[in-house]
Amino acid sequence: MLAEDLLASRARSAHITATFEGERLLGPKLAIVNPPLWEIGHLGWFQERWCLRQRKDGQLKDSILPNADALYDSSAVAHDTRWDLALPSLRETRKYLQNVTERVLERLERAPEDEALRYFVRLATFHEDMHAEAFHYTHQTLEYPDPLEKKSEGEKKFFATSDLEVPGGKFTLGAVRGKNAFVFDNEKWAHEVELAPFLISASPVSNAQYCNYVEAGGKPPRYWKKIDGVWMERRFNKLQTLNGDEPVRHVDWNEAQAWCRWAKRRLPTEAEWERAASHPGFDWGAVWEWTASAFDPYPGFVADPYQDYSQPWFGTHKALRGASFTTPRRLVRRTFRNFYTPDRGDVFAGFRTCALR
Repeated sequence: MLAEDLLASRARSAHITATFEGERLLGPKLAIVNPPLWEIGHLGWFQERWCLRQRKDGQLKDSILPNADALYDSSAVAHDTRWDLALPSLRETRKYLQNVTERVLERLERAPEDEALRYFVRLATFHEDMHAEAFHYTHQTLEYPDPLEKKSEGEKKFFATSDLEVPGGKFTLGAVRGKNAFVFDNEKWAHEVELAPFLISASPVSNAQYCNYVEAGGKPPRYWKKIDGVWMERRFNKLQTLNGDEPVRHVDWNEAQAWCRWAKRRLPTEAEWERAASHPGFDWGAVWEWTASAFDPYPGFVADPYQDYSQPWFGTHKALRGASFTTPRRLVRRTFRNFYTPDRGDVFAGFRTCALR
């Protein structure tokens, strides 16, 4: 399963990046995107760094690509400089990725029970999955065609307006030790919290619900446009009539809070969202969902070996839960925590709400 998922993740990212060529390999310098040629190379660097280069003394072996660390280490290479690097060509970059993956698969075959290796292969797989979704955001931001061409099974075309009544009491928040083969450090570990009873919407806020707010004077999402009295939405490179039954997406945390103030509702906390997600009537997985919670560490947090995954972002980002229609299902679980700054509306994010107490 590890090898199959690693290859599936690579096939997905390769498919999503297949139209990046010519001027699109670098694209415009924006704070919310990476130059695609750099980001593709970063995938190979990350996989090689964690699955092949670590030595027992804590030092790193040399990369098979000269100067790889100076090019692709995202913790050391400032975002705005990535457009100016002397990057290998796309052909050379993809060859590098292929060589790395072949060596990882060979190592897995030689040492199938090596727990450390298994952990890092899973880390590299999920890392590539998340970058593939980020490439999808890039297509939306830059008005490129949808790289998947059709909606995946995660997207819903209906919504419920009712609230679910969730009882209060003690609730175990976070990942339980030993229950999942792999979890990220920000999910560790399960701990008990006390929740008051609450009412939470069964589905995320829909386009139709958000449109009522816009018509009342609220700010429309960034990709909406009214033409001849009809609200349209840009999906990638196509302008289409707004589907009122779909969850609203491309709203940032601040915009979600503004809607809540208008509707006299509130965002759920992370604990409330995770508690409600096990309810049979709770519909999730079409968009990432903003919560009221800051992205903070759980009690007793200890960073995993990839120390820059979570801890640099604590306190400055907001927590999202769920998944989007382009999130690979192997990444989806109730305890998974996504996180972005409150001004990020380029991601496939919406929100659901709770009744005020």
